Amino acid sequence: MIGRVLTLVGGLAGAAGLSQFPEFSQQYVQRLGGAVDELGRFVSEFDADAAEVGLTRHSALADLGQGGTMGAQRAETMAGVIMRYERLSTDLSALRSAGPFTRAYRMRSFGDAEIAQAAWADFQPAVPLNMAGGVFAGAGFLAGLMIMGAVLALLRLPFRRRRTRAA
Repeated sequence: MIGRVLTLVGGLAGAAGLSQFPEFSQQYVQRLGGAVDELGRFVSEFDADAAEVGLTRHSALADLGQGGTMGAQRAETMAGVIMRYERLSTDLSALRSAGPFTRAYRMRSFGDAEIAQAAWADFQPAVPLNMAGGVFAGAGFLAGLMIMGAVLALLRLPFRRRRTRAA
């Protein structure tokens, strides 16, 4: 009896937890879009400055890197900003064109820890009243049932062997 109740509780916990994925993914995409917009502004300004003096982005970074310790540090920082902008832009394109189920498949696109932490810090659970929330809740319920059932079966295993030996 207790095992069935615990399994049901595990299923309900899985349903409640996984049903939140569509909302969290939407909030992550919104934050990601804001980050891409801001980084894009910096990259565009850098490219414009480089073009003003007749340089490409790559040659401007090389030129900046030859300008002493501060210039080298600034070039390294700007190169990191450009790489992050390109990576986040790719992730944003992949996530914007994906529905909630495809977003779950593309979990690697949720790889920016800074954005994920910020989204998680502001995340407010919501009752999913749409198809995606229902499907994720159902999948979470089944996963919770299976996980809790497996854990309980493992916990019972030593006791079942003792009964078999005693018999």
